Amino acid sequence: MMSGHRILQVGLDSEPDVVAVRQRARQISALLGFGAQDQVRIATAVSEVARCASARLARGRAVFTLESGAATGLQPAQQQLVVTIRTDDSQAPATDAEAESPQAQLGNAVATAQRLMDSCSVHDTPGQGLQVQMVKALGPRQHLDRDRLLQLGSELAASPVQNTVAEMQQQNRELAAALAELRDRQEDLIALTHELEDTNRGVVALYAEVEEKAERLRKADEMKSRFLSNTSHELRTPLSSIRALSKLLLDRMDGELTVEQERQVQFIATAASDLSELVNDLLDLAKIEAGKVELTVAPIDVGNLFSALKGMLRPLAHHDHVELVFAPPPPGPLLRSDEGMVAQILRNFISNALKFTERGQICVALRECGLPGHVTFAVSDTGIGISPDNLLLIFEEFSQIEHPLQRQVKGTGLGLPLCRKLATLLGGSVEVESASGKGSTFFLHLPLAGPPPQH
Repeated sequence: MMSGHRILQVGLDSEPDVVAVRQRARQISALLGFGAQDQVRIATAVSEVARCASARLARGRAVFTLESGAATGLQPAQQQLVVTIRTDDSQAPATDAEAESPQAQLGNAVATAQRLMDSCSVHDTPGQGLQVQMVKALGPRQHLDRDRLLQLGSELAASPVQNTVAEMQQQNRELAAALAELRDRQEDLIALTHELEDTNRGVVALYAEVEEKAERLRKADEMKSRFLSNTSHELRTPLSSIRALSKLLLDRMDGELTVEQERQVQFIATAASDLSELVNDLLDLAKIEAGKVELTVAPIDVGNLFSALKGMLRPLAHHDHVELVFAPPPPGPLLRSDEGMVAQILRNFISNALKFTERGQICVALRECGLPGHVTFAVSDTGIGISPDNLLLIFEEFSQIEHPLQRQVKGTGLGLPLCRKLATLLGGSVEVESASGKGSTFFLHLPLAGPPPQH
């Protein structure tokens, strides 16, 4: 098919011609397969521009053409209806006073056409005439071949133009249909507005409920921290007394003990030590949650830190077949941080490894971190390991993994959660790699430059 096929040309010499152009625009758009709404849009846009053209006191015409996309820059396979309205101002030039009103009308008409059509371009040259081109693209199912175009011409010839009264009646019907559609849409809009108002009220109520519950949780958390802090302080004094008295008895300060008495006193000392560990962990957690932990940041000599940990933790090894190894770190201060907190985290890691390793080796080493500006402490063991389902559980407070070895070594379930919070305070993080029955490796990642400033 050719890039353009003229469908019809209508002269524009009087007001009745404008009515005829509107009717032809509606008929052609209907034959091309446009929907009812698009038919009204095309007819309205064409008639508005045609009315302005006829008001210029010049001969004019409206040309309806079907063109392929290649002619207007769209997809080559896409067709579009192109309506061109031209006037010849050279035969009846208008004065400035006469041209002022039609020019304003033309601007309004073009603005209307631009809203109703896909595109609308205007070329208005004094002395040469006006040309307005409006384009409306056909849908993919509206494609017309040459035979259908020939048939379309015959159908147009068989469709006479109605008189002005009939056209007014048609416009009234279109207006009534448009008003009915607007009324339906307005009712839908009102219903949607009511629904949105109900939803908004529900959201406001939900926000109020969430804020109320958040306030309750905040107060409950404050009460919990205050309770833990107060209770821990109250327990510290009697526990210290019990431990001191137990040591006096075990050291035979008040005389010899029978074997059974020594065994019972040892039970008392062990229980008091376990309770002291629980109290200390609870106090540390309460301080962190209350934001009352103060950091003492200074350069850390990792070699000295490892030596202190080695002397402190070697006696805790419960099995003769477990070796505690500290890999020699580079000499001198390597990072800035709070040495007491770093030692506390590593002590927890090593203590857990000693509890759950019956045979093999526990290695403490300083490694390079993949993150720039950071360093990593790693504590590896050959113990019972942790299943993938429990890797996140171990960092929850008071959580412990079910295992036969777990029942032999008592714990508080607070050590690893405390390590995670301490690492966060130091600007770092903790991580674990493990598999059930294959041992575990706990990592402490810390920034070399020290923790971020506290607020």
